[in-house]
Amino acid sequence: MSNVSKNLLKFLGTSGLIMAAAVALNFVVDPLQVFRPARLFAAMYSQDSRMQDAGLIQSQHFDTLFIGTSLAIHFRQSDIDRILGVHSLKLSLNGSSSVEQNFVLAAALERHPKRVVWELDDWIFPDAPDIDSNAFVPANLYRRNIRGFASYLFSGAMARESAWILARSIPPIEKPVAWLTTGVIFKFPIANVDDINVLRPGFDVAGTYNAKKAMAAFKYITDPVRSAYLADGIGYDMRVRNFERDMAGLIAAHPDVAFEVYFPPYSILQWVAMRDASPGTFDQVYRFTAYVSRRLTSFPNVRLYDFRAVKDVTHDLNNYADVIHHSPTIDLKVLSWLAEGKYRVDANAPNAALDELRAQMEAYRVEAER
Repeated sequence: MSNVSKNLLKFLGTSGLIMAAAVALNFVVDPLQVFRPARLFAAMYSQDSRMQDAGLIQSQHFDTLFIGTSLAIHFRQSDIDRILGVHSLKLSLNGSSSVEQNFVLAAALERHPKRVVWELDDWIFPDAPDIDSNAFVPANLYRRNIRGFASYLFSGAMARESAWILARSIPPIEKPVAWLTTGVIFKFPIANVDDINVLRPGFDVAGTYNAKKAMAAFKYITDPVRSAYLADGIGYDMRVRNFERDMAGLIAAHPDVAFEVYFPPYSILQWVAMRDASPGTFDQVYRFTAYVSRRLTSFPNVRLYDFRAVKDVTHDLNNYADVIHHSPTIDLKVLSWLAEGKYRVDANAPNAALDELRAQMEAYRVEAER
């Protein structure tokens, strides 16, 4: 055998051993906990919800699912559990479309929870790419098929994470390794599932959520150069079509699950921005909300809430970091309203809160807040 052939065999053999070692390491450590809950090694978690949720669905015990966009991302599971009296799993996804939310929820519903709390934004219903075209969602890992497991086990990046988690489990070096672990270098820096995508201790809430920030955001989005942002390009028919497919269809397919759907309390400035810079957009949102309210209140397993006209919250601009994102204090209020059944949409008057919102929007004068 020539030297070239021998070297090639050595190279292939070495490569095979490295791959086998990576597969074994990923399987044993299982950083996402897709095969089993963490026992041999300390559980670690990622802020990347689109990836991490695939593991949480399999490793956590829950009877309630909590999902939404960035407006539902900073809720703590412990607060959800305490206030609603449940055992929850937070699956919220920043900037998610209805396609993503439907896919993640459908996977989690295979675990047979009793309840789903669903934060609903009107802008999540564009014609988004199908889930297999979404590079940020490991769709086959959620499906738990061979392709998904293979991509997970043979991943060099995941092997690095596994090695780091393994190192953190060795007592003599646990503390220095933990100190070196950051979300910049490693994807799994969180030791407590309750800390996934929440504001860190000592976070400057007052400096982030205040009227000055909210007004600055309002001026930014209503500037004629940028006001096209408000016209999101999601027409009424598109919204309805995708709502029926991704939300109404999922609810209808699970009549034994209780769904609590809520419209979050955007600041009044979001609606005033539409009034002043894009009135046609508000008209579309109004029509769509009216449709959704009638549709969802027709389901026996749905309770719909509308928090958008809760004036004490939405007119206090110190609750907001921009025109829509509210502070952790309002997170707790939302949970309390759900627990108390406040602001529930009445099937006999499904547009009452929506009409109140329109009246508030028309009466509001921005000059008084400057």
